[in-house]
Amino acid sequence: MNSLQLQELGIDDQWEIPLNQVFVKYEIDTPKRQAAFIGQSSYESANFTHLQENLNYTAQRLMQVWPSRFPYIIAAEPYAHNPEKLANFVYAGRMGNLQDGDGYKYRGRGLIQITGREMYTKCGNALGIDLIDNPDLLLTPEYATLSAGWFWNKHGLNALADTQEYGTMTRRINGGTTGLDDRIVRITKALEVLG
Repeated sequence: MNSLQLQELGIDDQWEIPLNQVFVKYEIDTPKRQAAFIGQSSYESANFTHLQENLNYTAQRLMQVWPSRFPYIIAAEPYAHNPEKLANFVYAGRMGNLQDGDGYKYRGRGLIQITGREMYTKCGNALGIDLIDNPDLLLTPEYATLSAGWFWNKHGLNALADTQEYGTMTRRINGGTTGLDDRIVRITKALEVLG
C-alpha cells in the first residue's frame, strides 16, 4: 500500500508504514485481505481518524444502545454526556474489568477497538507491550494498527476476507452487523484502489 492509494481512500499518509508492517506481520497479503482490513478499520475508526470509543451519548441514544441497562429515560439521564461514568457502569464486572475505573480505563481503543482489561492484557502480551499500565498506546498509529492486526489474526478474518464473507466478519468485529452496507462500500472502494 502506498501513499497515493491512501490518498485515494482519504486516509492520512501517517498510516502507510503501520499498515504495511501489519500486512506483512499478519499475512494480510492479498488485495481481498487488505481491502477488507482497510474497509473494516475505516468504518470502525471513522476513516482512521477516531481511535477511541465515543461514549458521549444522549439519554435517548443510551436507551437504544443499551436497552436492558437503560429501559427508562430516568435511568439513562445520569449517564448522558458522561463517558467515564457510562463506561464504568456498562463495562463493570465483565471483559476482565475488576477494579473501579477499569471500564473507562480499558474502553475501546485502536482501529478495531480493543475493549476490557482482559483484551488489553491478551493484546499487550501478544505484542510485547504493557497495555495495562499504558492503554493510550493504542491511540498511536503504530499500536492502533498492530492491535487491529492482532485482533484480525486472532479471529481468523483473513479466511473470511478470502471468501468475502463480510457479514460474518462484521459480527466477529462488532458483535452484530452494525454498518454492514457502509463497511461493504468501503471494502469495495479499497479493492478498486488496490487493483
